Amino acid sequence: MQKSLRVGQILYTNVLPVYFYFDQAKFEDRIEFIRQVPAQLNTAMAKGEIDLGPISSFSYAEHASEYVALADLSVSAKGRVGSLFLFSKKPIEQVNGAKIALTNTSATTVNLLKIILHKFYEYEISYVTQEPILHEMLEDADAALLIGDDAITAERTAKDLHVYDLGELWHQFTGYSMTFAIWALRRAVIADHHDLIADVHASFLESKRKTRANTAPLIDYVHTHFGGEKEQWIHYFQGLQHEFGDVQRIGLEYYYRCAAELGLLSAPATVDLWQAGGRQTNTTLTR
Repeated sequence: MQKSLRVGQILYTNVLPVYFYFDQAKFEDRIEFIRQVPAQLNTAMAKGEIDLGPISSFSYAEHASEYVALADLSVSAKGRVGSLFLFSKKPIEQVNGAKIALTNTSATTVNLLKIILHKFYEYEISYVTQEPILHEMLEDADAALLIGDDAITAERTAKDLHVYDLGELWHQFTGYSMTFAIWALRRAVIADHHDLIADVHASFLESKRKTRANTAPLIDYVHTHFGGEKEQWIHYFQGLQHEFGDVQRIGLEYYYRCAAELGLLSAPATVDLWQAGGRQTNTTLTR
């Protein structure tokens, strides 16, 4: 049995409300934080190197039999996200047949872009995966996809480029919310760490509650460490949802069905929620 619970943390500002007031001192040596970008956390969780933490929603679907999701935690948006951008040299209406450079830090958003372009626009696109450096990505591509703080930083200085928010495009085509990350828990560790998982889950929810009640310290923090205008950060966090209820679930499970339809997933997935107290709820959606 492991002595500590290994908890992942995405190295992006979009998860900060869940971590900002998290009481690490309370857990002392009982948990170990592992901070990585989403693609790295996806791999670490799949290998059993992380027990709990936010991973790409797409990666959750790939390993749904091995994971459950912590209730009421996600990174979602209904409409504009503000940190998931397609930067294009030409309007999206002219992108058919283009070459697009994809960030190597994402799974959910990469496949969301493919769903939007192939299912809704009915385009044929070629893709290449690169490090998330916009000017290098666009040297040999017509457009580039960036996520997280890389996207936020690039959008401030993107000139002569058409910039599209993928959350906004998804909502325009479907009317649904989109969930980009879920706090996943490996089923294999539940029995050994049940009470600790419940405490960690409760601490995440409390941090989210405190941040919502008073966002000023969070805004000051990101303004100091990541630059930008405070008003832009206020608007950004107002557009994000960190809940996972019916609205988020319905949109995400539709995304899974679209991904399966295009062969990006072997089959549609559903989300099992792990509630405080250890109860599990299958959220299977029938349509």
